[in-house]
Amino acid sequence: MASHEPFGHLEGVMGDILADIDTSALIGKIVFLAVVIGVALLVQRVVVHGLKRALDAAGVPKASIFVNIVRAVIWVFALLAVLEPVFGVQPTAFVAALGVTSVVISFGLQDTVSNIVAGLGLMMGRVVRPGDQVTIGGFTGEVVDVTWRSTMVRDKGGKVEVIPNSVLNKTALTRETDWSVTDCPVEFYAEPGSDLDAVTREVQDLASKACGAALAPDYTTEVLFDALGPLGMHGTAHLHLVAGSNYSAQADALVRAISRAPWVARPASAAAAAAADATSNTTN
Repeated sequence: MASHEPFGHLEGVMGDILADIDTSALIGKIVFLAVVIGVALLVQRVVVHGLKRALDAAGVPKASIFVNIVRAVIWVFALLAVLEPVFGVQPTAFVAALGVTSVVISFGLQDTVSNIVAGLGLMMGRVVRPGDQVTIGGFTGEVVDVTWRSTMVRDKGGKVEVIPNSVLNKTALTRETDWSVTDCPVEFYAEPGSDLDAVTREVQDLASKACGAALAPDYTTEVLFDALGPLGMHGTAHLHLVAGSNYSAQADALVRAISRAPWVARPASAAAAAAADATSNTTN
C-alpha cells in the first residue's frame, strides 16, 4: 500500500496544476472580454461624437438611425474580436453561418429591412429631418425623430404618430409653412349689417387680451370673412401661437371673449333669450 502513495501524491499535484491552469485561462478570458468591451465603449463614444459633428458640418440631420447603425457596426467588430480568444469560435465560420442564417431570417423580417432602407433613403435624400413641419396622410405635426423602423411626428396637441418608414416613403408629404404651423383658426358669425372693419379691430383686441403671451410676436391676428350664411357673415380669426401653446385652450379663451360681443350672430331662439334678459335687466 505504501508503494502507491507517491503516485497518489503526484496525481494530486497534477490536479492542482491543471486547476490553476483552467482558472488562469478563465481569468485571462474575462480580462480580455472586459478590455474589448471597454475599448468598444470608448470607440463608440468618440466615433458617435465625431459623426454628429460631421453631420452638422455636412448639413445632414442628426437622426438616431445614423447613430444606431454606427453603434451596431462597432459592436459587431467587438463581437468578432472576442469570438476565438474567449469562446473558441472561428470568426470566419461564424460569419459564414451568420450569412446563411441572415438569408433565412430576412424572409421573416422583410418589413423591418424595408423600413431601415427607406429610413436611410429619406434621411440621406433630406426628405424629412427632425424639426420639419409636415403633413402626412392627413396628420400634421413636427418630425421628432427618424429611427430604425419608423418616423415619429408630433402634432400641436402633443399627440405622436408613429409612421413606418416604408409607408412614409410611398406616401405624399406636404411641408408646412411657419404661417400654417402657428395658425389656430377660430370661426364665428357676425350679424348682418355689422361694420366688418370694427368687428375686425374688436376681435384683434379681444385676442390680444384673451391669449396674451401665447400669441407669436412675428404675426398679427388676421380676421377674414369668406361667406354669407343664414346667421350673417362667416369670419375666421387666425391666431398665431408660440411653440408649446395649448391650441385648444387659446381657441376656447377667444371664443368665450367673442361670445359676449354685441355683434355676434345668434340663432333666433338665443337672440330672443338675450333680448329678454336685456329687457329684464333694464326693468329691474
